[in-house]
Amino acid sequence: MSLVEPTEPVEVDKLGRVHFVGIGGAGMSGIARVLLQRGIEVSGSDARDGDLLRELAELGATVHVGHAAEHVGAAETLVVSSAIRDANPELAEARARGLRVLPRAAALGALLLDRRGVAVSGTHGKTTTTSMITVMLQHLGAAPGYVIGGKLVTTGLGADAGSGDVIVVEADESDGSFLMLSPRIAVVTNVEADHLDNYGGLEEIHANFAAFVDRVSETLVVGVDDPGARRVADVARERGKRVVTYGEAAGADYRVGAIEADGFATDFTLTPPSGEPIRCSVAAPGRHNVLNAAAAVAVADELGHDPEVAVEGLAGFTGAARRFEFKGEAGGVRVYDSYAHHPTELAADLAAVRAALDSQKAKSGGDAPAGRVVALFQPHLYSRTRIFAAEFAEALTRADEVVVLGIYAAREDPEPGVGAELITDRVGHDRVYHHPDRADAVARVAAVARPGDVVLTMGAGDVTELGPVIVAALG
Repeated sequence: MSLVEPTEPVEVDKLGRVHFVGIGGAGMSGIARVLLQRGIEVSGSDARDGDLLRELAELGATVHVGHAAEHVGAAETLVVSSAIRDANPELAEARARGLRVLPRAAALGALLLDRRGVAVSGTHGKTTTTSMITVMLQHLGAAPGYVIGGKLVTTGLGADAGSGDVIVVEADESDGSFLMLSPRIAVVTNVEADHLDNYGGLEEIHANFAAFVDRVSETLVVGVDDPGARRVADVARERGKRVVTYGEAAGADYRVGAIEADGFATDFTLTPPSGEPIRCSVAAPGRHNVLNAAAAVAVADELGHDPEVAVEGLAGFTGAARRFEFKGEAGGVRVYDSYAHHPTELAADLAAVRAALDSQKAKSGGDAPAGRVVALFQPHLYSRTRIFAAEFAEALTRADEVVVLGIYAAREDPEPGVGAELITDRVGHDRVYHHPDRADAVARVAAVARPGDVVLTMGAGDVTELGPVIVAALG
């Protein structure tokens, strides 16, 4: 992969009929859904059939399994995902006919042009923060539109047009595509080195975030506890942008404090710029989710809602798919699925589970045996494994039992000498197992887990499919 060439969005009512190449992907199908709800004619194709294609067909889209030039039909605009190659017959047909061709992010950007757009960016926490903002605004009666990288547990959908004047979307920095969005309000959760198969290094990442700042018309909401995000805030202020901050830092506009684990929920206080501390609770473990919740309240406040009423909306947040998603329980063992695929994310989720288990033990009066953390991790990308092997190992040392699958290649070809052993050989205890075979990995997890433990499947690849399999094996 590489950074995409930015393309300016086109107003929705000027798109004409839109054909999506790769319409079955999570991001593409969400945009297609919103366009259908807004009365736009939509067609699309994907290499494989699936539930998302069937859902879009029920909404009125013309969908095809497989790619062929004739599928373009009477489309005036072609939207392509980043996975589509130049040789794709539908893309070639559109170019031969001189049709408008837009990358996915430009189509997403179109949805923001005639509404109050809120875009959530950052290396970690985008999906959860976008979900929290959406649920909070729904509670406030704002009926927001949304396009999220994972499905909301409350609605079962990853996208909806909404009927209000606000739309909330994820702003993906991984390939630079967030530079095609022009939001009124943007959140920057944190900025770290990642996606180094696309970027030359952290400085290039910061340069892209600085360019993103210029596309925000009203307010930057920034996680001030993170050094990278603080750097973005400094750039924004230098360029005359309005900046509000959130975090535990003394100078944060939305000050977080008194964080306390309550089992797999977390209690905390949030002090807005004007007002007394508000006691809050979010149904998710970990400090990182508290910060995500603080960002959501700050956005609601910027949109004109009372923070005390907005906080009540956190009670309705029950998670997003793949973001610490409960998959089931058997034999006294709970199984969760996490999209964590960067060392910082692994460390945060494992620490959160540990704190939740400690909280439960304390509430029992210390009589019950302490539950343990069992991590089943699938490294994602050869390049990321090579670059962050030591950091992955350090993060996984926080788990009591560690099972590591083979590397999920995704878009990359194998690299000589790069394997999961780069991680397993460095984990700081001997309760670590490398099982490239999925069935062997599941069997190992079922063998080591015991009542009271929490199993966490972790990674951005197909490890997500193993949660229910583990539950069955435990049963």
